[in-house]
Amino acid sequence: MALTTAVLDPSRAASADRRDRARLVLGVGFALVAVQVALRAVVAATGELYWDDLILIGRAGTYPLWSADLLLHDHDGHLMPGAFAVAALAGAVAPLQWWPAAVSLVVGQAVASLAVLRVLWLLLGPRRVLWGPLLFYLFTPLTLPAFAWWAAGLNALPLQAALAWVAGDALLLARTGRRRYVPSAIVVTAIALLFFEKSILVPFVAFATVALAYRVDGRPRPVRLAARRGRILWIGSAALLAGWAACYVGLVESRFGVPDLAMVSGLTHHGLSYGLVPTLLGGPWLWERWNPSPPWATPPTVLVVVGWAAVVAALVWSVRRRRRTGWVWAATLAYVIASLAAMISTRFGAETTYELAQTLRYFADSAVVGAIAAALVLRAPPRRAPTGAAPLVAAICAVAFTVGSLWSTVTFTRSWVDNPTGDYLAAARTALTAHPDVPILDHPVSVWVLLPVTHPHNLLGSVFSALPGRAEITDSVDDLAVLDDSGALVAADLFAVRWVPPGPEPGCGYRLSPGTTVVLPLNGPMIELDWTVQLNYLAAGSGQIEAGFPGAAHTRVSVESGPGTVYARVPGGGTGLQVHSPTTGPVVCLGGGPVGVVVPK
Repeated sequence: MALTTAVLDPSRAASADRRDRARLVLGVGFALVAVQVALRAVVAATGELYWDDLILIGRAGTYPLWSADLLLHDHDGHLMPGAFAVAALAGAVAPLQWWPAAVSLVVGQAVASLAVLRVLWLLLGPRRVLWGPLLFYLFTPLTLPAFAWWAAGLNALPLQAALAWVAGDALLLARTGRRRYVPSAIVVTAIALLFFEKSILVPFVAFATVALAYRVDGRPRPVRLAARRGRILWIGSAALLAGWAACYVGLVESRFGVPDLAMVSGLTHHGLSYGLVPTLLGGPWLWERWNPSPPWATPPTVLVVVGWAAVVAALVWSVRRRRRTGWVWAATLAYVIASLAAMISTRFGAETTYELAQTLRYFADSAVVGAIAAALVLRAPPRRAPTGAAPLVAAICAVAFTVGSLWSTVTFTRSWVDNPTGDYLAAARTALTAHPDVPILDHPVSVWVLLPVTHPHNLLGSVFSALPGRAEITDSVDDLAVLDDSGALVAADLFAVRWVPPGPEPGCGYRLSPGTTVVLPLNGPMIELDWTVQLNYLAAGSGQIEAGFPGAAHTRVSVESGPGTVYARVPGGGTGLQVHSPTTGPVVCLGGGPVGVVVPK
């Protein structure tokens, strides 16, 4: 019957064949997405909160959800209210637990992967060659480090999704003229901007995609045609970017600078040769890590050499075998250079190591651009009929890339799970909630969890701000205790760096009367850090006094009638401490004592 129908109505048979081919291409595409999301779910399940994750959670627990202090915070040069909002919601669901973060990463990856499948479908239609660029995006290790780290994923995944989705909307707008794609594209761009400032590139990538599609199709004046067909979208996007840029400039301190030539050369070489290029072949295969830093790619030399050779071979093949693809390569290179420039100009410094560029997270969104570029090359008409060996060569390359990518995923995961933060947080949650009525002096978490450069976000009061039922974390206590490197709460001592010598008044030391301020001299200057002072006192009654370094925030300290000792956290530095009593405060005699850091006994 089917044969009879085909003979009598060839057009109907051809239509059925196209539908079957479309179902096959889409079915395999969705299956590949499902496999990738499942693999990424496994990676996410082995993860744990890490570094900036704790900063986001700490601020989310410190400030109200809709406050400017939370949403508009300048986080190391990033304006990312969306990320802080997600962190706040995750903290509300399960404070300091990894699983809400893991779920958000997997959902974000699924959205981004489906958006990439959509734009590839719009560029290539029901052609099996679509599987090639899709396979690259889905399994390349280029996106893996940014996915596994929650804070980085909250930046990277919305950007990847927006790059693909808005490019697809721009193609549909240019193709159909239907204006419904304009608000869709602008809203998605706006959402991406809430998570990552690099999303300003989204409309430019969308414009380039449309113009290059016209170019490889042989349409005359492709740039002008793309500008005219998508005029409403480009105008709306320009207005959005202008408004966002005004907010960014007003809220974020600029990190941009001009590094020396050696730094530019080193970061470029390491970022491309040891970072980006090996991932095009499924590399880097191997990773290195020194806790508490994230893993970085350490590909073997042979992979670096073969990777560059593959790039040159692909360039030569596309130019010789496909028409009008030169500008596709130029646009892709421009995007990679923009990513390099953003990384180098904002992250360089005296302590910057070249391995920073090998962490790959600064190039993660290039995977979307690479997939679109590959689709544009495959969309271009061939200069001559392909040989019969082309499908076999493509299949071998796909298998080799997939195997290498899976191995890189395995080795990355092995390195990534070497993260002491999870065990530390689990022990600390137990310790801080075991005796909620006993206050604990605020102090830094383990250096294996957050280094002092993150101060004040490395303090217990910030990291555990959202933990319910915990002990009060305060700036003054009568007894010292500290979380050790394992997260256990142990008795502590004050390691003296300087001393307050005995005071001049016999039997009293330094007399502090109501409404006055006295200076407790130190036996040497102290640099500006977080210090703890041991105040030995004799008070005529109960009340409060304040202690601190000049020019720094002072700590309020409660004293009880009679002799006592209290430990107070005093940030700042100088040659002496100021102690002030309010007009209603008691008369207090202060003795000498140590100033230093709290350490486990």
